[in-house]
Amino acid sequence: MNKELLDLASWAIKTAKKAGAAASRVNINRERSVEISYREHKPENIKEAAKRSLNIEIFVDGRYSAQSTSDLRPKALQAFIESAVATTRLLAQDPYRSLPDAKLYEGRAKLDLQTTDTAYEQLTPEKRHQIARQAEEACLKAGGDKVISVTSGESDGFYESVVLTSNGFEGYESATSFSVYAEMTAQDEGDRRPNGYDYASTLKLGRLPSPEEIGKMAAWNTLDMMGAKKIKTETLPVIIRNREIGTLLGGLITAMMGANIQQKRSFLVDKKGQKIASELLTLIDDPLMIGGQNSQLYDRDGFPARKRVMIDKGVLSDFYIDWYYSRKLGWAPTTAGTSNLIIPPGSRSVEEIMKDLGRGIYITGFIGGNSNSTTGDTSVGIFGKLFEDGKPVQSVAEMNIAGNHLEFWNKLVEVANDPWPYSSWQTPSLVFKDMVISGA
Repeated sequence: MNKELLDLASWAIKTAKKAGAAASRVNINRERSVEISYREHKPENIKEAAKRSLNIEIFVDGRYSAQSTSDLRPKALQAFIESAVATTRLLAQDPYRSLPDAKLYEGRAKLDLQTTDTAYEQLTPEKRHQIARQAEEACLKAGGDKVISVTSGESDGFYESVVLTSNGFEGYESATSFSVYAEMTAQDEGDRRPNGYDYASTLKLGRLPSPEEIGKMAAWNTLDMMGAKKIKTETLPVIIRNREIGTLLGGLITAMMGANIQQKRSFLVDKKGQKIASELLTLIDDPLMIGGQNSQLYDRDGFPARKRVMIDKGVLSDFYIDWYYSRKLGWAPTTAGTSNLIIPPGSRSVEEIMKDLGRGIYITGFIGGNSNSTTGDTSVGIFGKLFEDGKPVQSVAEMNIAGNHLEFWNKLVEVANDPWPYSSWQTPSLVFKDMVISGA
């Protein structure tokens, strides 16, 4: 616990009460970040920032507001809080706004989630430059004479937060972060310039792949798009690469949020307990994963974090219902939002699955698109590889898949064994049957 931040949060709670607030929640954040990017063998951008901010939620006379400031000087902060309380009194009443019942704060797990890395303190400017430079050099080498440009970069940061409420909640969390990326543009036929990238992000420096590996993969991903073109519209099986699953999964998650359910903007509003997907789809939300990128002991309402099965073998089991929308819906609250999302992996590799499918599309990226949370309709551009007899034969681009989530997820026929480890959404590659690929 950072005592300085805790003492400041406690003072802010008392100041809000003295100014007339019936209740308040204070969140004080401190963070430091560094970003370095390289282009043409020299630094292109170097950014370093350190900041503190105070966010306060005010409840007074049945009214509510949330306000923030980065000016934490005592006199300025006192004036800010007094003004926040006064401003809140001018707003319309909202009978559903309140702090949760204090009993709902009880039961927090006593775990070290291991979200910080002591290596952060030893990460020197020289090492940061070396990481970015090595990623660029590896990408340039692997890209050969097809390279038009390469950009690479390293970023890292430290974050800590203290949360206090006037009705007894106290919480502290901290985390480090490290990432490395490389991006390449290549010269293709005519004026086509495919652009590809690779990246990784972790909480622990030692878990990052080498910058050379990132650079090589960025080049290979770019060169893999050379000669890409449309094929005729066809109904085919598709494999969606692990790191791309979030694009489509996000449309499903959005419909599971309390705000959309209460406002009748969710195609899942009446589907709890019903089958909405193939029995191969199980979706677990685990905030207590040790070392998880979005691990937490409590959510933004202060509710103790719990592992939840959101979709169980295709059956919708739960929604994301925070305190506010639980009151509006008249439902029991669950949790305010996603943490670490996990789709349990299968037993076979993408290569093994490809052999059995014969002909299909391996989707390695999405472009644009949209998902309607009210109807479930979704449409998105794709690029990737056409494979035949289990082997990639042609790059494809400027094509599209469209449909409805309730139809789409029921076409899931296999889950691969390759969960993407560099995200809080640890999703394997997924295989869908009978997908209409719209092209030429």
